[in-house]
Amino acid sequence: MPDGDSGSAPALLRERDYLRFLASRSMGALGIQTQSVAMGWQVYELSRRTLGVGASSFNVSLIGLITFAPLFFLALPAGETADRYDRRRLLLICYLGEMIPAAVLAAAGVMKFASVPLLLAIALVFGTSRSFFSPASTALGPMLVPRELLPKAIAWNSLSFQAAAILGPALAGALVAIGPGAAYVGALCLYLGAWTMLWRIRRDTRPAPQSGSRLRLVREGLAYIWTKKIVFGAISLDLAAVILGGATALLPAFARDVLKVGPQGFGLLRAAPAAGAVLVAFYLSAHPLRTRAGAKMFVCVAVYALATILFGASRSVWLSVAALAILGAADNLSVFVRQTLVQLVTPDRMRGRVAAVSSLFISASNELGEFRGGLVARFLGPVSAVVYGGLGALVVTGIWAKLFPELRKANRLA
Repeated sequence: MPDGDSGSAPALLRERDYLRFLASRSMGALGIQTQSVAMGWQVYELSRRTLGVGASSFNVSLIGLITFAPLFFLALPAGETADRYDRRRLLLICYLGEMIPAAVLAAAGVMKFASVPLLLAIALVFGTSRSFFSPASTALGPMLVPRELLPKAIAWNSLSFQAAAILGPALAGALVAIGPGAAYVGALCLYLGAWTMLWRIRRDTRPAPQSGSRLRLVREGLAYIWTKKIVFGAISLDLAAVILGGATALLPAFARDVLKVGPQGFGLLRAAPAAGAVLVAFYLSAHPLRTRAGAKMFVCVAVYALATILFGASRSVWLSVAALAILGAADNLSVFVRQTLVQLVTPDRMRGRVAAVSSLFISASNELGEFRGGLVARFLGPVSAVVYGGLGALVVTGIWAKLFPELRKANRLA
């Protein structure tokens, strides 16, 4: 692990390989945001030609479900792979797996042969690549900074992701106005830039050799997560709360048929959570949490649930944007606490496996949450789906605070 002298920003800026990793992560995240927003809007628009609002919202939710499906089967092998092979090389291969779907979507947009089945098939290919990408990326970052800089590096990682979450929908909205193919070409160029920056990392990114079969290593990782209640509580809280409170897949329906603000308004709604999150990320990058981190995390999850309810009940676009911004800010702070706790207590030899399970839980929360929202919207409408989901997330927060006292009482992120 590289040497470092303090937890300050200047010390982190001296870690050149980490800065290359951060640049790669930023461009890759922007590409993913651009592509996912364009896919969601295109599926909804294609579906609305023949289907109603509820059925079209359900089709959008299928993108998340299909993207998640490969991870369900591949997460554990992917984590073991990240703990056995060169993590940088794995990420380079994964980026190639993201460039190909983007190129196909770009061609479909330009040549006018896009369809809902094609977009869902692309989501399956993309999800397969992301299954291996997440654990390798999560495990690679801590190899590039000294331990004392890890909390600040995690805050910077969050800041770069949230910046991409703001710029991605805005960029996608502008490019989709030209044509869906333009958005996918933009995503392809961003993936290529991310691949190039990752290729320039020079540090040895191979994990320490480990003996034993793949099955034994997978079992070891699962046993570690189960016995470390802080780790298990942290990653399962995200799963439970976001499955119930997630509203992302329903934003096209809110933009088109509830708030009636069109594609530009859709981009604004998609960017609002990231706008709140990036403000928190800026704050955390300069002022890390000092005390009572666990309690503050649970408060933020409760605020996330309440903001979800407010968004579902709102009929004002600006109140809706404000609710989404509050939601994003609260969620980002709670995610920062969870990620930092998990990274600090996990040894490097096991980071890939722990990251894989965490990625499985996070993706399950996001993708299954979108599917849950679409399914409920199919029968009760998008407004009820969001409001009832927020209420469920609030209940879950109280239950998890009771079940995991070690997590609730976690104090300093050190």
